[in-house]
Amino acid sequence: MDVRLIAATNADLAQMVAEKKFRSDLYYRLNVFPITLPPLRERAEDISLLVHFFAQRYAQQMKKPIKTIPADALTQLAAYTWPGNIRELQNLIERAVILSRGTALEVPLSELKKSANGMLANQVGLITLEAVEREHIIKVLREAGWVIGGSAGAAARLGLNRTTLNNRMRKLGITRPRPE
Repeated sequence: MDVRLIAATNADLAQMVAEKKFRSDLYYRLNVFPITLPPLRERAEDISLLVHFFAQRYAQQMKKPIKTIPADALTQLAAYTWPGNIRELQNLIERAVILSRGTALEVPLSELKKSANGMLANQVGLITLEAVEREHIIKVLREAGWVIGGSAGAAARLGLNRTTLNNRMRKLGITRPRPE
């Protein structure tokens, strides 16, 4: 058998080994390829993308016509400290989709314990899921040097077939910039 084990924790295992609270032999068996992810509160720039991703996922699952997310909600979500990390955000957005009655996501901001700076934002505006998708595809295309196919191309990076990406680009009006 060829077995790979993936383990995750939010504890500092190295410190626990030093304090004799975790077995050192087990630590060294698990510590082959460590991946450290900072908590969501340290990645505020990711919150908007995650909100759009979860909103789109749950809207599809629940067959809800969610098309926009209020900008003031995104601002407040970005300012929140997220003690429950990404699971708390995911659960909040799922609840928001369930509660939403129209095409705008109705985020229950009153459920947030306290924003990072204790202030509530008063910005008004809407950002469409299509606009976020368009920005993300353009970003990945730039990173791939506008190469669509192949193992290092944008389609592979996005987890899409080449033809699917071409269709999305056409629909979103994305064209390769002309060299100057």
